[in-house]
Amino acid sequence: MAITTLSATELKERLAQGDDLFLLDVREPQEYRYANIAGSTLIPLQQIPARIGELDPERHIVVICHHGMRSMQAANYLAHQGFQNIANLSGGIDAWSLQCDTSVPRY
Repeated sequence: MAITTLSATELKERLAQGDDLFLLDVREPQEYRYANIAGSTLIPLQQIPARIGELDPERHIVVICHHGMRSMQAANYLAHQGFQNIANLSGGIDAWSLQCDTSVPRY
């Protein structure tokens, strides 16, 4: 099952167009407090199995982490649970900060 990959600029364009995307941030709470994309929801990677019921399998979910590795793990897990509309943010919040919103701190 292939996971779609979105670049930071593609995500910004989709959000600007008003696409109904659920932004799932899988980093740790301290990372999220330091830097996040407005409107995203934090569910740390290790909590996803226990909190999967909070996710709507009908919505398009974009998974976010620091550089894209944890989010890919989460996206693969969700795909194996039957979720079909999943995308991974390539380069993570770091790419978002560099390419789309420099007010988001880098770390």
